[in-house]
Amino acid sequence: MAKIQVDSIVGRNSYKCDILFRVKRIDGNYVELQGEDVRLVADAPLSDLILIKEEDRKKREKKQKQQEENCYQLFRQDRKLIREKNEYDVTSGYTKKNSYFELPGKVLHLDGDSLYLKKCTQVYDRLGVPVYGVHLQEKEMPMQVASLIEMVRPDILVITGHDAYSKTKGSEHEMKAYRNSQHFVDTVTEARKVVPYMDHLVIFAGACQSNFQSILKAGANFASSPNRINIHALDPVYVVSKVSLTPFMERVGVWDILKTSLTGEKGLGGVETSGTLRRGMPHTPENNNNSQ
Repeated sequence: MAKIQVDSIVGRNSYKCDILFRVKRIDGNYVELQGEDVRLVADAPLSDLILIKEEDRKKREKKQKQQEENCYQLFRQDRKLIREKNEYDVTSGYTKKNSYFELPGKVLHLDGDSLYLKKCTQVYDRLGVPVYGVHLQEKEMPMQVASLIEMVRPDILVITGHDAYSKTKGSEHEMKAYRNSQHFVDTVTEARKVVPYMDHLVIFAGACQSNFQSILKAGANFASSPNRINIHALDPVYVVSKVSLTPFMERVGVWDILKTSLTGEKGLGGVETSGTLRRGMPHTPENNNNSQ
């Protein structure tokens, strides 16, 4: 029988293997786990873990990829409607043949998980959103965020990684009950010292089961998780891509964000925010961006 080791894909028997985890560290009889598709970190006794067979893993992976593709197609449909409206506006109701170009908002994405960062970057590229990704441990983010903002000059900041809420450590309002929520709050606070205004720097922060209220209070536009549930690894991407690809003269409502997410209102929330895309004309061959 195969032995559980670092990077093995496992499930927790006590939870009926509802979530697939990757083994990050083994310390005696206890194991540190990170969600394979959700931004959750957990500890479990080695005796509670079941090694997931390759066949079962592929079935789950296929189902997960279909869900992600459905979300992508929904986002594309929504994006198509926005671009049609943009074209109508720029051409004065299709009465003029004005060519134009678009400058989507730039994203600075800080992620505590290098594998998730790579996956997120691929989706940003697919959506046409410019991104600068940085892998940092959650505890390092508050110390690094200010210099990164100064260097990258982003329109949008993503602060994410892994988190978890433990009832045994305190109530939902106590920061000590969360694995990384305090780090996310501190990072948002430091970012707001650099760019105080919510429409000058749009911020998404949080991961699975994060302290939603505290993150928003620190100055984030969007955060997780209102109902302390798990969020998908790609949820931050779809939240901020909606902002990046919406014209800056238009507002992005919270429902506009949630309808193209993988998790929905129980896992994500925030406040209405201005888009960050800017249109220009005329379009020339030198404009290396999404254009009409």
